[in-house]
Amino acid sequence: MQIPIVRLALGDAEVEAASRVIRSGWVAQGPEVAAFEREFAAAVGAPCAVAVSNCTVALELSLRVAGVRPGDDVATVSHSFIATANAVVAVGARPIFVDVLPDTYGMDPAALARAITPRTRAVLCVHQIGFPCDLPAILAVARPRGLPVIEDAACAIGSEMLFDGDWQPIGRPHGLLACFSFHPRKLITTGDGGMITTSDPSLAERLRLLRQHAMSLVWDPQRVPSPPAMGSGEQSFSEPAFNFRMTDLQAAVGRPQLARLPAILAERRALAARYANALANHPLLAPPSEPPWLRSNWQSYPTTLRAGGRMSQVEIMQFLLDRGVASRRGIGNAHAEPAYAKAAWSCGQEPCDPAAHAVGRCLRMPVSEHARDNTILLPLFHGMSPAEQDHVLATLRALPG
Repeated sequence: MQIPIVRLALGDAEVEAASRVIRSGWVAQGPEVAAFEREFAAAVGAPCAVAVSNCTVALELSLRVAGVRPGDDVATVSHSFIATANAVVAVGARPIFVDVLPDTYGMDPAALARAITPRTRAVLCVHQIGFPCDLPAILAVARPRGLPVIEDAACAIGSEMLFDGDWQPIGRPHGLLACFSFHPRKLITTGDGGMITTSDPSLAERLRLLRQHAMSLVWDPQRVPSPPAMGSGEQSFSEPAFNFRMTDLQAAVGRPQLARLPAILAERRALAARYANALANHPLLAPPSEPPWLRSNWQSYPTTLRAGGRMSQVEIMQFLLDRGVASRRGIGNAHAEPAYAKAAWSCGQEPCDPAAHAVGRCLRMPVSEHARDNTILLPLFHGMSPAEQDHVLATLRALPG
């Protein structure tokens, strides 16, 4: 039996949705995108949602509309997919990398307070692999300093956190904007794609302008029921902007999955609970802890190497692979990637150790580096059969402890 780290769960509903768009003759951004935006906003409790071509450009646009300019600093985490840091660099700013907390892989609010520089203009926090970061504590650091908070919620559709005593979905804006991904490894996929949520209608309007070349004559299906006739008006472009649109084909495929989100969450949480029970006393791998103030969507299932174990991260992953079980190492750190040996970045507490930085290490980010080197992600996806998870669990039990 071969168990992948993830497997798509697309079926007849998605086939019919794509066929409907193809038969309509309108495949670019149009009524399906508008409907997807409305339904997504309702699902996460956001006043506004704006669809874009992927989450990386969602982050870039969010930084731009938040007022980040070349030469500014953005406080963020290194322990994330590299797109988080790349979006900061794309707007000409410098990432100030902040360490994470060990239980949630999210930004450490105390480290954030120490890392803010005179040039810091925004905070970009990450809800990593479906675990919400400590957003209330991050906002408590950022707001008194007048810093907008942008949430990289790429992995967090359906995740929840306690906020002011109420369970609230990630994407109901408490910061300025939140950005989601529809990459195939996410709970909902459109092949690729992204979404930005905000409570500010003026920001939503600006995002819609920037995603389509700042074009003044654009069909908005939320206001006009049918596309304008060719030659019915003159286009004008108010500023240099971008082609960051989602297509109707993508949106149509996403909509039936969004409708199934509650069932998807229930299935993934059941799979995670079974892993947690099986790993409670495992000699090599410890299950993740879910703090009482969050509910993960279990986009991924991270296990941690127990201290004193006789096998390394690589050895365990190879053992699993030899028996047909795919796995992944912990989330990487941008500061350790070759790209950031060349790009400007800081840990916000200079002088740090230039020699350590030169080899992609940082004394100020020990938790990030430990998480990368001591975490293994196990297969978890909706549609995973009991027999498939049984095979994974049997392989874990066979690990020489």
